[in-house]
Amino acid sequence: MAFRTTRPLRFCDCDPSGIAFFPSYLNILVGVLEDFFAGLGFPWKTMIDERRIGVPTVRLDLTFSAPGFQGDELEFAIEVRRIGRSSLDLEHRVSANGKLLWSANHRVVATQLDTHQSIAWPDDIRAALEHHLEKTDAHDPAA
Repeated sequence: MAFRTTRPLRFCDCDPSGIAFFPSYLNILVGVLEDFFAGLGFPWKTMIDERRIGVPTVRLDLTFSAPGFQGDELEFAIEVRRIGRSSLDLEHRVSANGKLLWSANHRVVATQLDTHQSIAWPDDIRAALEHHLEKTDAHDPAA
């Protein structure tokens, strides 16, 4: 079950020609990922301040298919593809006006913020992630 949300492509996200400046996409993506975790019941403020859990990106592979333009309403879809011991593989699809603009394969890892070492996903977070897992055979506890 994909997580879906929208974001506007604003003037500040574009180059002088009105086309999306690709680093802006990454900034927007971080906000969407934060909303994804909040939607699971785990807002980053709580994860960071109280539970001391971080979710840094360790791999991000983007493919750009079409330009985005100032004023576009970006449609984000996040699918959980694989849950490892500490890793989480996500697939992002970003569209506007029914056209795919870019996609990404993204790996984040659960870390303990005091040591910056990877940790196993806590049981409650893992259960919420598994509820969104797209492929039932993709669970790999060894990762």
